Amino acid sequence: MPDPKLAVSRATMPAAPESRGFEDETFFEALERRRTHALVQQDMQVIEELHAPEYELVTPSGRVFTREKYIETIARESFYAGWELGEMNFRISADMAIVRYKARLRFPSGGELLCWHTDTYEKRSGRWRAVWSQATELREPVPLP
Repeated sequence: MPDPKLAVSRATMPAAPESRGFEDETFFEALERRRTHALVQQDMQVIEELHAPEYELVTPSGRVFTREKYIETIARESFYAGWELGEMNFRISADMAIVRYKARLRFPSGGELLCWHTDTYEKRSGRWRAVWSQATELREPVPLP
C-alpha cells in the first residue's frame, strides 16, 4: 500500500505554494506535488501555468516530448494513473532549482515505472516554471523511502 503522503492520485489538488522571495525546499516540494497532481488529474490550466514554453521531458527510453506535444498528449488522454513521490533532494539558487527523487509512476494501461525523476525549475517574471524533466528507470526493485 503506498504511503498516502507520498502518493499523488486523483484526489484534491494541493494548494499553490506561496512565494516568500527566496524559496526553500518546502516551497519546491509543494510546487512539485502540485505539478505532478495536475498531470495525473489532467488539470490543463495548472499544467500550462507550471510548464515553460520551451519545456522538455526526456523519458527513460530517451524520447523527448516538447511542451506542446506533452500537453497535447495529456489533454487527449489520461497519461498517468498515479504518481508516488519519494524523499526529495534539492539544489536551489535565486532563479533556478533542481528537484530529484525516486518516483513510482502508474499508467492507465496498468503498467508501472519506478524511476529517478529530476525536474529543473526557473524563475521568470516572479513565477516558477518547469523547464526540463528527466526520468531514469530503476531496473532493480528499490523501495521508495
